[in-house]
Amino acid sequence: MTKRTLASLHPAVRDDIADLVTRRPVPGAGLDQVDPFLFLNHHGPQTYAPGNNGLPFGPHPHRGFETVTFILEGNLAHHDTGGGESIVEAGGVQWMTAGKGLTHAELSPDSFKRSGGPLEILQLWVNLPARLKMTDPNYIPVAREDIPTVELASGVKMHPTSGIGGAPIESLTGVMLATIEIAPGSSATLPAPKGRSVLFYTVRGSARVGADEVPEYHLAKLTDGDGVEVSSEAGCLLLFGHADPIGEPVFAHGPFVMNTREEIVQAIRDHQAGKF
Repeated sequence: MTKRTLASLHPAVRDDIADLVTRRPVPGAGLDQVDPFLFLNHHGPQTYAPGNNGLPFGPHPHRGFETVTFILEGNLAHHDTGGGESIVEAGGVQWMTAGKGLTHAELSPDSFKRSGGPLEILQLWVNLPARLKMTDPNYIPVAREDIPTVELASGVKMHPTSGIGGAPIESLTGVMLATIEIAPGSSATLPAPKGRSVLFYTVRGSARVGADEVPEYHLAKLTDGDGVEVSSEAGCLLLFGHADPIGEPVFAHGPFVMNTREEIVQAIRDHQAGKF
């Protein structure tokens, strides 16, 4: 087995949205994307007081990619123009394929706004290849109890959302995504097939890839190989995934991600015409 090693480290940049604590490791300085992983927002961790305004993500459109939202603490209410609607509690995931166009809202339920409480959410944008950008939209809510736990080694637990047997989501493009809990002093080798792009982000705590430290709130860009040797002295939580790179031009404008400027112009026109 050829172990992947650390190629570069990318700290998440603080970029709060109103009173929502937000860090963004990608895109950032020196890292436009980890093809096909385009964008990652880490909201929180923070605690909201009773009588709060909740999350600020009212209705907004998307086209050309997928959003995968991990609710680590708190909860999240979703509604979209394709008929998708749910409240997902802590430990669950929302997987939305925007495809040819959806308008959705991601807000806090009334109960959270009344009572407050802890909140921590990860939202990842996963690109779609040109052949799938205009696919039919879809939305899948996944409850915590529907996500399996796979013990990779003593003290290392993986909670896969997609990409392996038993995971609740079958990705259109074979993307593997999971959160990984590493207990203090534990280690394991994470599977990462050769030629695949790897997403490796330290949500809580600090990890080691081989002998190299990956501090909290950092994204690690890795060399190629077929496994990632990971450990943690004090324990950590990781967002981990791998996928085949798409290798196509990316033309992004706000909430639209296409291959050309002309396609972006058409997306804006279609949204304005009420076609999403």
